Amino acid sequence: MSDIDLFGTAGQTGRRPNRSRTYPWYDSIWLDEYTKAKAILRNIKPGALAAFESALQVFQTRNDFQVKVFERVFDDKTIDEIRRVVRSLKPSDLEMHEAKSFKRFVVHDNPFFTELQKQITPLVSAAAGEPVEASYNFLSLYSATGVCPVHLDSPQSKWTLDFCIDQSVAWPIYFSRPLAWSDIEAQHWTDENWAEDIKSSATANFKSYSLEPGQAILFSGSSQWHYRDPMPTSDRKASCDLLFFHFIPQGTSELVNPRNWASLFGIPELAQVAKSTEKMPHG
Repeated sequence: MSDIDLFGTAGQTGRRPNRSRTYPWYDSIWLDEYTKAKAILRNIKPGALAAFESALQVFQTRNDFQVKVFERVFDDKTIDEIRRVVRSLKPSDLEMHEAKSFKRFVVHDNPFFTELQKQITPLVSAAAGEPVEASYNFLSLYSATGVCPVHLDSPQSKWTLDFCIDQSVAWPIYFSRPLAWSDIEAQHWTDENWAEDIKSSATANFKSYSLEPGQAILFSGSSQWHYRDPMPTSDRKASCDLLFFHFIPQGTSELVNPRNWASLFGIPELAQVAKSTEKMPHG
C-alpha cells in the first residue's frame, strides 16, 4: 500500500506527484521509472535498450482494443454478498490516503474480493485477448464530491474490470483510445493546463460510459487516459461504490516491478530506478 496522502491534490491542481520527475499525473511513477531506465541504458549500455523495450512491450495495449461493457459478471447471490461485505466494513478498515484528492475511501485486497477476482480471471483473459493473472483489487467508496482526475495507471493495472456495486446517480467515466508510451514520452509536460488539454484533445478520441449497478467495464488503464468529472448531483448524501479488479499479463509479476529490472536484465545500473518505487501507488 502506498504512503498516506502520497499524492495530496496532485491530480486536481496539475502539480507533480512527490516522487515523479517527468510526468504530472498521479500514478505516473512507473512510467517515470521506465523512462529513467531507458535513459540509463542509452548512456551505459545502448545495445541492451532494444531488448529492454521489447521485453516491456507486453505491458503496452494493442491499438485496436475496445472498451468492453458486461451486463452481468456476478449472479444476484454474489452481488448481495458483495454489498453485505461493504456494509460490514468498520471505519478502521477504510484507507484514508485518497479522501482529499478523490473524495473516497478505499479498501485493498479484501479476502472475499480477492477470491472473486480468481473466479473472473478467465472472463477477463478472453475479453482482453491475452492470458492474464490477478494483480490486486480495491473497493472504492466515493462520496458526493467524488472526482477522478485524468490519468494513466501503472501497468500493474494493465487491465481493469470496474464493477459498479451501487450508486446514487449515473456517473460517466471517459476513456481515450489506446496510446503508445512513445507518444506520451515525446510530449512536453510543463504546461499547467495539461489535464484540460488531454481531455479536450480530438486525437485522444474520448468516449464516455455510464454503468448501472451490477454492470462492469473492462479497460486498459496503463494505455488509455481515463477520468470522471465531479459527480453530477447536488445531493450531499450521494455516493458511488465501485470494485476494481486489476490484472497483468500472465507470468509478468516479476517483470512489472522496476525493483526487479537490474537482476532480470543483468544490468546493475538499473537498480537506480528502484529507489523511488519502494512503495508504488495503487488505484
